[in-house]
Amino acid sequence: MKTAVIASLVASAAAFAPAQQSRASTSVQAKPFENELGAMTPLGLFDPLGLIADGSKEKFDLLREYEIKHGRISMLAVTGYLTTAAGIRFPGAEGIPDGLKSFPALLETKDGQNVLLQMLAFFTIAEIVNRDASWTDAKAEFVGDYRNGALDFGWDNFDASTKLKKRTIELNNGRAAMMGIWGLVVHEMMGNSILPGGYLPGQ
Repeated sequence: MKTAVIASLVASAAAFAPAQQSRASTSVQAKPFENELGAMTPLGLFDPLGLIADGSKEKFDLLREYEIKHGRISMLAVTGYLTTAAGIRFPGAEGIPDGLKSFPALLETKDGQNVLLQMLAFFTIAEIVNRDASWTDAKAEFVGDYRNGALDFGWDNFDASTKLKKRTIELNNGRAAMMGIWGLVVHEMMGNSILPGGYLPGQ
């Protein structure tokens, strides 16, 4: 009991002590990119490996571009995974299983190989189109802005706060989708369903 009383007295005395300027708190406040898009509570700027600790804007923009790109791909992957798990197929592909077993099944037939070639062609075109076209006069507004003066969908009519909000939503949805597709694939490989009704793709 005495120890608790002494501890509380010390704590209350410390509350009235003048605040000390510590280098640690200054260095925490001086983190580069801590106010950039995506640095959100509760984690704030999450860089456990110190990849951007040197403050290189070029490196940060490159990693942000990778993050946005993989997020967009993962959103498509989750959509495709759940769509096929729901039993929806393109005409002629009704017999193709869903999940990871779809790839070996596609390789077994000429039609399936044709589908894989079409997928490869789509990926190639998407990779070429979805980048900043340096040969145009259009200037990217932010990292991941691949409109290149051709697409708008009303983006230019939004104010700055709305644009920031929508970019934050996309970034967070991409992060969730990256975790989502990873979780779906891992659970399928383990044989544990996380889908409604206990459905396991590929079975």
